[in-house]
Amino acid sequence: MGLLYLLALLVSITGMVVLDRRFTLFFFRDARRASIVLVAGLVFFVGWDLAGIGLGIFFRGETSFMTGLQLAPELPVEEIFFLTLLCYLAMNLFGFLTRASVGRAGRVAGREAVRS
Repeated sequence: MGLLYLLALLVSITGMVVLDRRFTLFFFRDARRASIVLVAGLVFFVGWDLAGIGLGIFFRGETSFMTGLQLAPELPVEEIFFLTLLCYLAMNLFGFLTRASVGRAGRVAGREAVRS
């Protein structure tokens, strides 16, 4: 039972990869740029977590669903996977909204051309 949360995170990240691959949202559009964005997001959020832990604001929750492995005091290994999922979700959402915006602009421009 101690791996259940990590397993759920891995399944969710796999879902993000499948959506990205299917709709060419971010990594499958430009892997180099996506890698830089993902690493930057992880560095930012891990720094944020460490600052919160250092200030006594963030604590590791006790639950039987987690592995119990910690990267640092109060920083469970699952947090890295959660932050990866969070960043990947934001990246895919950005890719989707960008694609939808460009598609909408193209449809509007097409209608404008027909009216002329």
